[in-house]
This record gives sequence, structure tokens and C-alpha cells, in this order.
Amino acid sequence: MCKPRDVELDKILREIGQFGRYQCHVYRWVVPVIIFNAMFKSQYIFNAAKIDYRLATRWPIAPRAWCVHAVADRSTMSEKKLNLDIVLEELGQFGRYQIKNYLLILVPILFSAIYNSQYIFAAASINYRCRVPQCEATPPRFETNGWGPWALPDSGGRCERYVSTGVTCSADAFNSSQTERCDSWVYKHNNTIVATFDLACEEWKRTLVGTIHSAGIFIALPLTAYISDTFGRRVAFILTAVAPAAVGVIRSFSTNYIMYVSLELIEAIVGSGVYTSGFILALEMVGINRRVLGGNVISCAFAIGQALVSLIAWGIPEWRTLTRVLYAPSFIFILYCFFIEESVRWLLSKGKIKEAARIIFKAAEINKKKLSPETIKLLTDENVQLEDSVPTNDDKKESLAMQVLRSRVLMSRLFICSFWWITVTFIYYGLSINSVSLGGNSYVNYLLTALVEIPGYCLSVLTLDRFGRKASIMTAFFVCGLSLLGLPFIPEHVQWAQTCLNLLGKLAISMVFSSIYIYTSELYPTSVRHSMVALCSMGGRIGQLIAPQTPLLMEYMPSLPYLLFGLMAAIAGFLMLLTPETLHIQLPDTIKQAEGIAIAPRTRKTTDIIVD
Repeated sequence: MCKPRDVELDKILREIGQFGRYQCHVYRWVVPVIIFNAMFKSQYIFNAAKIDYRLATRWPIAPRAWCVHAVADRSTMSEKKLNLDIVLEELGQFGRYQIKNYLLILVPILFSAIYNSQYIFAAASINYRCRVPQCEATPPRFETNGWGPWALPDSGGRCERYVSTGVTCSADAFNSSQTERCDSWVYKHNNTIVATFDLACEEWKRTLVGTIHSAGIFIALPLTAYISDTFGRRVAFILTAVAPAAVGVIRSFSTNYIMYVSLELIEAIVGSGVYTSGFILALEMVGINRRVLGGNVISCAFAIGQALVSLIAWGIPEWRTLTRVLYAPSFIFILYCFFIEESVRWLLSKGKIKEAARIIFKAAEINKKKLSPETIKLLTDENVQLEDSVPTNDDKKESLAMQVLRSRVLMSRLFICSFWWITVTFIYYGLSINSVSLGGNSYVNYLLTALVEIPGYCLSVLTLDRFGRKASIMTAFFVCGLSLLGLPFIPEHVQWAQTCLNLLGKLAISMVFSSIYIYTSELYPTSVRHSMVALCSMGGRIGQLIAPQTPLLMEYMPSLPYLLFGLMAAIAGFLMLLTPETLHIQLPDTIKQAEGIAIAPRTRKTTDIIVD
């Protein structure tokens, strides 16, 4: 058997060729597999590679100018804070974006003025007399055609008539020495609820309509403030703009007095917050130097709304038709959901940085403004805080309400502001309501009383930023007080002088009304601003509750309402000495800042970035 021999493969490979055509053929198929294998093993290095990145902005402004600086350094991101007043200066304090939103806000506010004064015409006093069955025509007419002197007393026979001794309408058929209470009446016209619900000789029911409306406003203010501070200014504004439409239209179908005043109360509750929520929403979108202008634009819209309601009521005197014409258009405000933006200041105070940044970038684009690299750096940082808005440890332990209650400064301001508001609303609405009782055309009287407010608002614009909040408001209070205290001393036959003093008082108190909204809102921090303004306004509703009853006071002393108006205005003027000046002061965002106004009102830091 042959012994196996070892094969020397290397020798064989040398003989056949170590890298010949055969080996090349094999390598041609093997090498690609190895190459792909190497790719599979190393692809993750590139798929998961580290890259440079930055936070995205939805509304880029001049990207080549800011892209290098757009992202804050991680070591300082948590320390940077945003000053919104400086951002508003960069945006333009009253640019195209603010003008567009103001125009949208002004329309519901104009309607709020209409709703706030419509009851003056719907529940207006009308002439009426006792019904005398044996003397009445068919149908009864207000004119007596000669039989009035022997059937009705010299007072006009509104609530009493002479006792009838027969069945005819002759002078001998009435006993002129004895009267009896009327049980039915004839009205000059049927345009108001006085005739519809037969309210003759029950003047308190007529004036109660205004008080019921004011009570609804009193209830509405804290409710609207809660919605505004919790869910946003935009939500509160749209809700209170639309809700009155439904209630107002339903009220026009009222079948009795109780149904009417009940719906009047409900309508005031659901709709009276549109002015305060709209005012706050508008005020928070403009810069420091345009705050007065913005506030008075809103006040002028309110005055125009009051003037419009007198003109519309003049053309459509029947209260049911008038109510439907006034309220039905408000249904269109539901579309504001697609057009009105939320308050940036509120969004930042709630930590909604992305939404606030989106609106700011959009406003910058509309205003055609370029934001500074530092501002963009902060707006693209999800951890940015509104300047001084981070609560301290003590802040976290107690609610905002408790912090306000513990602040002697804010509580004293609350009491003073509440008295101002009571005074302003009492005089403002008292003069408006009593204007329809003056001699002449009641619609023209109310129109003049409404239009005279506009010069007052213009004076507010001209004086608040030039002479300061305190000096301007104090002077207006004193002018109002002196004019109304002097009115009772004018002889009755000098009617033009009485009218001039009445209009001067309305002009001055209108200036205060527009200014007090601005001044009050500047005294409180963002976190509780709407709530504090609403509390002051709630206190003011006490004056509005009393104002509709002032015509009843005239029965005891004709000059009594004007003496009260003048005295309260003078006291309110002196109280202005106890509060700080807020001219050129940034809106405070925290309670500490609000308290600091009284300490050093003109030394607040105005840089847009603070590094702790």
C-alpha cells in the first residue's frame, strides 16, 4: 500500500500562477461582497453622527442677519429674561399689526356702548293720563278734546282723576273736590316698555331696569376677569361679544315685565365684560408711549356707540324692533375666532413661549420691522422667562390673591381706586340718564351728552403724557365738581347756562373715565391686572346701580343729584394725592414691581435682557 504524500499547495500555486486570470475571476465576485459588508458595518457612524443645530422659528426675520446669533448659549439659556416693552418698541408701538387688531376690537366695544345705554330709550318715560271711561273715544286718544279740565286734576291726571258722579262727560258729572286713584291709563304712544307692560304711576319699576342692568354688570366683571386671566383675553373678549346677541333678541319677545328685567339681567351678565376684556387685550399689545392714545381710541369708540344708539332710537322708536336691530348684528363676532390674536403679555405670563413668539414674529412681519438678534435669541429659547416673572420661593407657597392681600400698597390702591370708580360711574351715568329729562328733544339731548365725551378723551390724550396721570385726572375731577356744584345756583330761566355746565361736567368726567382705565391698569402687575381692574370696576358699579335712581331724588330736591355729583368729584380729586405717578413707567409684571412704583417710579431698568 502506498504511503500518502503531503501536497505542497504553495508550490502548486507558484506553478499555476499566484494571481492569474483564475484568481482575478474569483476576486471579481468576492470583493464587492466585502465592500458592501464594510458599508453595512460602518453606516451607523454617519446616520447617528453629531451635527450642529438650532431651535426653529416659524416666522424668520432676515435669516442671514441673525442665523449666527439665533440660539442662546446653553450655559446662559436659563438665566435670560425677556422685557416685553422693549420688544414692543422694536415691533413698532402702534404699527399696522396693532392698528388691524384695534379696528377689530373697536367694533364690539362700539356695540357694548349701544347695549349699555339701550335701556334708556327702551324704558324711557312717556306721557300718559288716567283713563276716563265715559269720556274716551274709540279707540282712546291721549288728547282730551276739551273735557280734561273737569275730569282730570291740574297736575295732568297721571295717577288720579276727579270722582265721577254720573255717566256723561259733562262738567256736572265730576266732583272737582274729590279725587280717586286711576285703575287704567291712556298713553301718548306705545314705543317703550312703560306702555307695553302698563307701568304708569310705577316710576320705580321703570328706573329699576337701569339698576338691574348695572347689577348684571357687577356680576359680570369678576366672571369675565376669571375667564380672561385663566383662559386668555381673546376667549373672554369673543365670548362676551357674541353672547349678548342671543339674549337681546330673545328679550325683544318679552311678554311681561318680569321676563323683560330677568333677560336684562342675564344679558348684562354675559355681555358686559366685552369692554374690560377688549380694553386689556388692546392695551397689552401697544408700547408705553402709545398706551394713552390706544386707551382713548377705545373710549371714543364707546362715545360714538352711545351717539349711534340715540340716532337709531330716534329713527326706530318702537322698543321691540329697536332691540332686534341693535343686537342681531353681534352674531357676526363669532368669526373673530379666526382673526383676533391672544395677548402676548398674557401668553408669556403663562409660560406659553412658542405661541407668544409666533405672534411676535408675525407682528414684526406685518409691521415690516426687524427684531434685534438678542430678542430673537430669547424668543427662540423655550426656557425664556418674562422679565422678573419667575416666582420666588415665597411666591410659590401662596396664591396671588394672598400676595395681594398681604401687600399694604396694593390694598390701599384698591380702596382708593374703588372710590374713584364709584364716583366716576355715578356721575357719568347719572348725567347721561338725566339728559333725556332735560327740556327739548330727548334724542338730541342724549346725542350731545354722548358727543361731548370725545373732546374729553382728546384732552386725555393731550394731557396724560404731557402733565402726567395724577395732575391731569385731579384737574378733571375738580373741574367736574365745581361745574356741577355751581349748576343748582343758576336760575331756571337761564337754561343755556345750565346746559353748558352740565355738558362741561360730562366732558370732565369723561376725561376721567378714559384716564382711570389707563391709570388703574398701570398700578397693578400682569398676573392680577385684569382681576384688579375688574374689582375696581365692580366697586364702580355701585355708582352705576344708584345712578338710575337719581330721577327719583329730584322729586324731593331738584338739585340734590348735582350736589352729590359735585361733592364726590371733589373728594376723588383729593385722593389722587395718595397714589404714585405712572408716566413713562413700564407695565409691572410682578407684585414686587407694582409696589416698587411708589418707591422709585423713574428708576426702573429698561434693558431688554437681564443676566442673573
